[in-house]
Amino acid sequence: MPTSAAEETKTESLLSILLTFLKVGAFTFGGGYAILPVIQQEVVGRKKWVSQKEFADILIITQGMPGQLALNSAIQIGIRLRGIPGGVVGALGVSTPSVVILLAIAAYFYPLIRHNDYVQAIFYGLRPAVVALIASAAYKMGRDILHGWSGIILCAGLLVVAVISQVHPILVLLIGGLVGIFAYRGWDWK
Repeated sequence: MPTSAAEETKTESLLSILLTFLKVGAFTFGGGYAILPVIQQEVVGRKKWVSQKEFADILIITQGMPGQLALNSAIQIGIRLRGIPGGVVGALGVSTPSVVILLAIAAYFYPLIRHNDYVQAIFYGLRPAVVALIASAAYKMGRDILHGWSGIILCAGLLVVAVISQVHPILVLLIGGLVGIFAYRGWDWK
């Protein structure tokens, strides 16, 4: 009798999922897209829990869900590895460090550091680093998932639409999906 993908992949321990996402959550500054290269390095590169294509698919799914990208990604990856318990553990792992750090800052550190020139300088330096991490993740994903010149041209066109017209991101996704229906229907994806 065939088994589901979740039943076939129940080999990773919940502790390993928890520790991996605690690490991701604890060492990521900038949130949102800045966390992508960290998650990608851990789950695709180091742990090999998912392939680059599966990771891209997870990102597409999480973009359509309400909530944080990191949290939704951790849940999706955890579910792929260990079902619902894996999703819960992934969510706890990625969100716990942020909650603890924010509570510590709000309760104690912020009044002490809010006017500190060194702290302000660190944050100004982290901003370009976050942009660099986002660009790096975009480059790696594009290299692995864009197929041929048509994919590159579509990506560039949608980037121009998104930047110049400042339309809502959902509209950019809809345009990409509609173009995909006409341009890529019937392709052999293997």
